[in-house]
Amino acid sequence: MIQVKNLNKEFKVHKKEAGFWGSVSSLFNRQYITKFALKDFSLDVEEGEIIGLIGANGAGKTTLTKVLSGIIHPTSGAVSVLGFNPWDRKNEYRRQMAVIMGQKAQLWWDLPAMDGFLLLREIYQIPKKEFEESIDYLANYLDVKDQLNIQVRRLSLGERMKVELMAALLHKPKVIFLDEPTIGLDITAQKAIRSFLKTYRKEHNATMILTSHYMDDIEELCNRIVILRDGKKVYDGEISTIQNQYAPNKMIIAHSDEIDKYKDLPTAFPTELGELTIIDKKIQIITPKDLTMQAAKFLIDNTQIKDLTIQGEEIADLIEKIMISKDSE
Repeated sequence: MIQVKNLNKEFKVHKKEAGFWGSVSSLFNRQYITKFALKDFSLDVEEGEIIGLIGANGAGKTTLTKVLSGIIHPTSGAVSVLGFNPWDRKNEYRRQMAVIMGQKAQLWWDLPAMDGFLLLREIYQIPKKEFEESIDYLANYLDVKDQLNIQVRRLSLGERMKVELMAALLHKPKVIFLDEPTIGLDITAQKAIRSFLKTYRKEHNATMILTSHYMDDIEELCNRIVILRDGKKVYDGEISTIQNQYAPNKMIIAHSDEIDKYKDLPTAFPTELGELTIIDKKIQIITPKDLTMQAAKFLIDNTQIKDLTIQGEEIADLIEKIMISKDSE
């Protein structure tokens, strides 16, 4: 479906000289340095799969999205999406893919969304009946049926993102590139977008590549993630693998109204079950995953607690651990 091999994308950046004379000199003799947005990057994505691209600003996520969608040409490397070379920009390819960028709009600001949809129908040559069915399905699911004849600039940010999604999906693309689709949206709108994307992928078996700084997007939509740093791939695998490899422990937190009675509990806690501490009037246990139930049972048998929670590490913290471990290699 998507195959990327040894992809490189470099840019020539003007080297700024310090001081007044350096600025004057650069007017006549500019010096440039080469920076890699993508370096020796390879990737394989199967049909119907959705992967999350994660990395800091400037890591190369958006550059990769633009290369795969044919917006920019790479410096070197091979790319195949649906059997096409994206930057050839053949109509056969463009009819089967869509790009959704949270910071870019494709609908006209001063026109109602419906007018934009009608134009897209002509561009993609969508049969009238299929077009009407798609509009009805998408508008009902995204709950924007009453907003389709309102100027786009008068819609809320969440409503604008929903009609942008409709515009991108009217022609039922097989491959969808999503670059920060929920950026700036409130929690309710984010949930609605995520729920829609999950349903759409399931019903149409669409392949999706998602970039996002919101870890909720990644955790809820993706089983597999790719982490980029300075244009290089530093991790490619399932989220569950990260959790098993970088988060071997669970945290148990318990609250009690009689916390002062348990000052000697840390020394009585079996060392093979982990470490128990009392912090801010709560009992906290760090224990290996496979011993979680035994540690919780010890707590229940030896204390009077009013509530107990068991939690793992946040995925964002685990990704930070990966980045730190790669820096130290």
